[in-house]
Amino acid sequence: MADQVNHPAPRIASNEGVMAALVAALGASVLDAREEYGEITLTVSRDEVEDALRILRDAHDYQQLMEIAGVDYPQRAERFEVVYHLLSLTKNHRIRVKCMTDEAHPVPTVTTLWPVAGWLEREVFDMYGVLFAGNTDLRRILTDYGFQGHPFRKDFPLTGYVELRYSEEDKRVVYEPVELAQDLRTFDFMSPWEGADYVLPGDEKAVPAPAPAPAPAASAPAASAPAPVATEPRSRGAPKVDKPKTTDKPADTGAGAKANAEAAKKTSATVTKASPNDARAASNARKSQPNVPKRTKIDETAPEPTEKRPARKPRASKTHDTAPATKPRARRTKPDGGAA
Repeated sequence: MADQVNHPAPRIASNEGVMAALVAALGASVLDAREEYGEITLTVSRDEVEDALRILRDAHDYQQLMEIAGVDYPQRAERFEVVYHLLSLTKNHRIRVKCMTDEAHPVPTVTTLWPVAGWLEREVFDMYGVLFAGNTDLRRILTDYGFQGHPFRKDFPLTGYVELRYSEEDKRVVYEPVELAQDLRTFDFMSPWEGADYVLPGDEKAVPAPAPAPAPAASAPAASAPAPVATEPRSRGAPKVDKPKTTDKPADTGAGAKANAEAAKKTSATVTKASPNDARAASNARKSQPNVPKRTKIDETAPEPTEKRPARKPRASKTHDTAPATKPRARRTKPDGGAA
């Protein structure tokens, strides 16, 4: 029997009692705590995020920092969320810790706890523009040098601010301002289904209804024509529908015995009386296509023999013929009466 290997971490870790213990350990630095979809999320104060993560690493065995992500909510005063994903190897358990900030207030760096956080913070800075105080190498990591803006922000235009291309004149890659219409620079959160305060795209094409004509000014009464009397519109009745044509007898179609006889005469005349031009055209066609055989009238009667030959004599029978080959051979006998 193979030896059983025991692991200190359970296969499936439970969240029972975990959130209460962590909130009690972090104290006043916790702004919000919730458990949704089987995951625990703690929101801590921005200035105390480094101390909170140190307590989770040292006192509660969340040894690894798996990821740092950013989220953008432009409608909030502190529009950015910095989310830390922690993993406990000994407990086989994960938690999420996040804090909120804006463009002006930096977040304390956690490179003092996990050196790998340097690259992760650079990604958040590059994509969202969040600053990290204490990171000595805070520079772009995903976009190119000289890139303007932060692509993961909700108000970042989909076409960007600059475009790059290879210049045949300069023999290098050059940056140029985007000349496309920037209709996506503004971002709003109003739903058109709830009724927007602005003109929806496409509504500006609607032609406004013309204003009613002003009423004429009152003047002295003059000799006016009698007012028209309203009459009912004259109706012409239901539209006439064309009567469908039917062919109830052969005379309606032009067919019949007389028509058939006329058609037969025309066909026979065409076959028997070919014009010289048709014969000449057929001859030219055969010359241009020598490989096409000439069509001739087929005589189905058997031709007469051209010569007479005497009938062939029957040949002598051999061993390979059918009849002698199938007959049993006679057995020869020896002089003493024994079989050969």
